[in-house]
Amino acid sequence: MNSALKESVLRVLPRVQTPAQYLGGELNSVVKDHRQVRGKMCLAFPDTYGMGSSHHGLQVLYSLMNADPQWACERAFTPWLDFEQVLRQENLPLYGLESFTPLRQYDLLGFSLQYEVCYSNVLTMLDLGGIPLHAKDRSLSDPLVIAGGPGAQNPELLAPFIDLFVIGDGEESLPWIMDKWMSLREKGGKSRADMIAELAGSTTWAYAPMFYEPEYHADGTLAAMNRTRSDVPREIMACQITKDFDDIPLPSHPIVSFVQ
Repeated sequence: MNSALKESVLRVLPRVQTPAQYLGGELNSVVKDHRQVRGKMCLAFPDTYGMGSSHHGLQVLYSLMNADPQWACERAFTPWLDFEQVLRQENLPLYGLESFTPLRQYDLLGFSLQYEVCYSNVLTMLDLGGIPLHAKDRSLSDPLVIAGGPGAQNPELLAPFIDLFVIGDGEESLPWIMDKWMSLREKGGKSRADMIAELAGSTTWAYAPMFYEPEYHADGTLAAMNRTRSDVPREIMACQITKDFDDIPLPSHPIVSFVQ
């Protein structure tokens, strides 16, 4: 728990509407000691708490990842304009609700792209979280920024800002990515780009846009997407599909919001 950041947030909350949405602590939310886990991730929903807190897919992934004692899985949402302004004025970072950890301090940050109108909120959350907007500007200390959901089927609008798009269902791909990313971090000796390339090259459903360049016809239409290194797929050939939902446990203790 980042007690100092929590105290700073509590001090400014009287200046915003519906402050309870920024406090966490809901019934059935999971708070783990980061010192006792192998890695920590944040599920980032690029819309307001009121829109995202009850999203079933978010609850499924949250429950799934926290069921594994290796991981601490937390949540973050796009703040309303009044709280965004306060965060910027007070130089406070956007954080995960469970532990008030700044977004830049997670090992993995996963965005759920449900609709195109939320894409600008992805950039807002990265900026407020202290994470470089462009994937090419991030260092080894920054979290892996991934994105899934329906919007990942059409990724190019956000291609400069996302390290890895996950095509298809996340129930099986997210645990695999988290384990693989932490293994690469723990092993060390590779650049961030090499680590992301190894992730992308180990699957048929992950797209790392930093390793592809567009080629255009004379009339300006797209001719091809050419890879810039040979260890990533030439084409993304498949998506991750959960074939048996009986193998994916539904949330038995869903988070119950305090906010009406």
